[in-house]
Amino acid sequence: MKKYQHIFFDLDHTLWDYDRNVQESLTELHEVHKLTELGIIDASAFIKAFYNVNFKLWALYDSGQIDRDSLRATRFKLVFENAGVDPLSVPEPLEPDFMHRTSSKNHLLPYTLEILEYLKPKYPMHIITNGFNESQAKKLNASGLTPYFDLIITSETTGHKKPDARIFQYALDNLGINNHDAIMIGDNPNSDIRGAINAKIDQVYFDPHSKGIELKPTHTIKHLKELEGLL
Repeated sequence: MKKYQHIFFDLDHTLWDYDRNVQESLTELHEVHKLTELGIIDASAFIKAFYNVNFKLWALYDSGQIDRDSLRATRFKLVFENAGVDPLSVPEPLEPDFMHRTSSKNHLLPYTLEILEYLKPKYPMHIITNGFNESQAKKLNASGLTPYFDLIITSETTGHKKPDARIFQYALDNLGINNHDAIMIGDNPNSDIRGAINAKIDQVYFDPHSKGIELKPTHTIKHLKELEGLL
């Protein structure tokens, strides 16, 4: 008898290749919106400034210090500022264009489709994400992931963000299962692993870049194909 009845996956950086998709989009945006003329010399400078800002903004969002609208309203102003460019010169369509382009990208991390094909006959699978409803739904559709998952649980829907145990409890309650019936797979030590620990759910820490983790997850893997040996 198998140990788990359901599998929870994170989406960004775990299945959907966030870095490749975002960098492609930013390169396109730099050209389309003629950002060189505004003072951002090339796409690599734009990407670097974006990464300097975006991770910090998401950390503020995850900890409840800013909301979705604040994140979107300030993101590219801060990116321009970080790049040494007047934040008031941000083209108005830049943020919505970024959201549209990025969530329409379909690059997945290695072995994503293979492992989902392996797991689908064995387990019902679900997504638990701190991302926004609209963009996460677009990503799942664009990348062909939608058919693999039953529940898509977002922080926007539940009102709780990982690592808050309540977002995991929301999923458990919706499925009518106990915490020991599920396992969480994700790349983020805090939101995914600490969150699952908070909810007393077993965890698989996906660590493709060998960053390590202070916590002690149930399992650690470097590539998704290793899940075949665990599940």
